[in-house]
Amino acid sequence: MVRRIDVTGSDGVRLAAWEFADPPKERAGTDGAGADRAPGVLLLHGLMGRASHWAPTARWLSERYRAVGLDQRGHGRSEKPAEGPYTRDAYVADAEAAIEQLDLGPVTVVGHAMGALTGWQLAAKRPDLVRAVVICDMRASALGAASQREWSDWFASWPLPFATLADVRKWFGEDDPWVERPNPMRGEFYAEVMAETEDGWRPVFSRGQMLRSRATWVYDAHWEELAQVRCPALVLRGLDGELGRAEAQEMVRVLPRGQYAEVADAGHLVHYDQPEGWRAAVEPFLEQLAEDTRGDREPVAP
Repeated sequence: MVRRIDVTGSDGVRLAAWEFADPPKERAGTDGAGADRAPGVLLLHGLMGRASHWAPTARWLSERYRAVGLDQRGHGRSEKPAEGPYTRDAYVADAEAAIEQLDLGPVTVVGHAMGALTGWQLAAKRPDLVRAVVICDMRASALGAASQREWSDWFASWPLPFATLADVRKWFGEDDPWVERPNPMRGEFYAEVMAETEDGWRPVFSRGQMLRSRATWVYDAHWEELAQVRCPALVLRGLDGELGRAEAQEMVRVLPRGQYAEVADAGHLVHYDQPEGWRAAVEPFLEQLAEDTRGDREPVAP
């Protein structure tokens, strides 16, 4: 089952949230007086991504959690207002609105890249809404102006429109100058964010809007907000990703309750590239979180 849920984000922007599997049924309370609600997980994709990239993760999460993926503004099936705003405040406010409207809180936020930054900024802003956060392959350091220029040049190099989806997969998986070695999963990732138009296949997002979204974090560092995250946090990286080991371990040190994990043979698209390794890295963190939550509920012996 795939179910779309409409959410109203900041400034009235229409957002699409998705459940890719049935959530677990409520369990009767131990005193027979009520039911335990399945804990919530909010899945936030990275720049250019969409909620469907989380579908395999959402399906195994749904065994224990209510897992919801959000198409963030400018992405997927959510609204793409021409004038934005595409600011950090807007993205965080959208996630906040989704959690409240879907009654997910306190929630575990699982974020990739830009979505991870949104997750830890939300955890710093609204600790009452966020139980824990998974930070996947997102740097806390500023990337700088050169990085933004490089992305602009990369976007300009896309040979749009693509004639077929096979051409999309080949270019992003093999021919893209950013590809160091062939990566079929990278091609599949970008095929999911293309739509057929009259003249061929084009991205479902505006590249200009993506640059505007990216500009809101590449010029600034986010260490101060990271230090304000008081809930459990897992910093996870692919060994060949964009987050280096030294910076990841420093992020763990800065986080009051930080943990570290890495996935071998994975690049930036960790959860998409190596789904089994991703699950093996994330699941123990979630299980420990569940155990700690159960321990908090146990009565104290007299």
